[in-house]
Amino acid sequence: MSPRTCLSIILAAGEGTRMKSALPKVLHPVAGLPMVAHVIKATRQAGAGDVAVVVGHGGEQVRKAVAGLASSASTFEQVERLGTAHAVLAAREAIARGYDDVLVMFGDTPLITPEPLQAARERLAHGAAVVVIGFRTDAPTGYGRLIEEGGKLAAIREEKDSTDEERKITFCNGGLMAIAGQHALALLDKVGNANAKAEYYLTDIVEIAAQEGLDVAAIEAPFESLLGINNRAELANAEGIWQKRRRREAMLAGVTLIAPDTVYFSHDTEIGADTVVEPNVWFGPGVTVASDVVIHAFSHIEGAKVAANSQIGPFARLRPGADLHEKAKVGNFCEVKNATIEKGAKVNHLTYIGDARVGAEANIGAGTITCNYDGFSKFHTDIGAGAFVGSNSSLVAPVSIGDGGYVASGSVITESVPADALAFGRARQKTIPGKGRELRERLADAAAAKKAAAK
Repeated sequence: MSPRTCLSIILAAGEGTRMKSALPKVLHPVAGLPMVAHVIKATRQAGAGDVAVVVGHGGEQVRKAVAGLASSASTFEQVERLGTAHAVLAAREAIARGYDDVLVMFGDTPLITPEPLQAARERLAHGAAVVVIGFRTDAPTGYGRLIEEGGKLAAIREEKDSTDEERKITFCNGGLMAIAGQHALALLDKVGNANAKAEYYLTDIVEIAAQEGLDVAAIEAPFESLLGINNRAELANAEGIWQKRRRREAMLAGVTLIAPDTVYFSHDTEIGADTVVEPNVWFGPGVTVASDVVIHAFSHIEGAKVAANSQIGPFARLRPGADLHEKAKVGNFCEVKNATIEKGAKVNHLTYIGDARVGAEANIGAGTITCNYDGFSKFHTDIGAGAFVGSNSSLVAPVSIGDGGYVASGSVITESVPADALAFGRARQKTIPGKGRELRERLADAAAAKKAAAK
């Protein structure tokens, strides 16, 4: 049997006024990824081959973002906001292509996982026409109730329309739905707007399908997976839930997090077993960490690769393009950007390495700076294997230090240093006996005169 085809329709036309932001609601990030991208990711993992995103009037930002996140996704505009069924029908052209399954999602539910979507599709494969994804809660007030009769879903009843007995139901509507493709357009076209708001509600297709004798089912998902985000407080709550999940995954995969609640991952962080992460470490997007790495406290890592047996921090910053090879060390208050630190090289203290290569087993002294920017362009610094750069040195790019080269402390290096050479780039020290006392006395007299004049 060939795999069932699936279209995921993601509703992202809401204005999100409660976010108090110029940024469309679905583009606010969780773990460094826009909410709508989390939804797209979940649907793809659940087997949805095609994605249709419904945007609102003026949703150009969402359209551009979706194109960057999923190049094959199509977008459709809901010009008037006339309810959820009306929003789904904005993607009529996509639905009409003919799919076995149609998933209806919301762009502001970033915590959804593929498992309930796969379960809903499984029910469609076994003959259901509509599958509603719901949740159970001891505090159902405010949610639509899922009304079941004879083991089947008969209706979704909004709380204001529910009887006292129906309000006792704790199985609630999560908003997400799967519809058999062969019935999707027919059911959606039968949804009316004879209600107080004169809107077309997607939930009405449950009763329509049940009245036509079609199989309608409800499945259960964890409450937190269905959380919709409407304001910044809820966004922060979603971030916390996502981080808690990811921390647990990391620890179960063999990563030691000494203070888990203080470590923050991004959506694509990769981290190997037997790596130890100390408190207050932040992983931005694009980070890959191998096994047996130690990341000391208060380090900030983004867009970087870290090979096995390396050490980072404390208080280190790895910026995009940082590439640490095996057994490399970037120590306290050091910053590395767009630079390769080769095997066994050490960048220990208070140092900036940008647009550079530090060769294997090289040692970079405290306070060293690669001067890579002249105000207009960036330039490269190449430091050879086994080189030694003394403390408080400035390497003015473009410049190279050959293998085994030695730079004396306090040097400003403006010309390349051959292999195994010793370079001094500083003024010769001059010592004048007694001059220190003379200078001190002169400065003291000047200070006293200034003080007397102020009286």
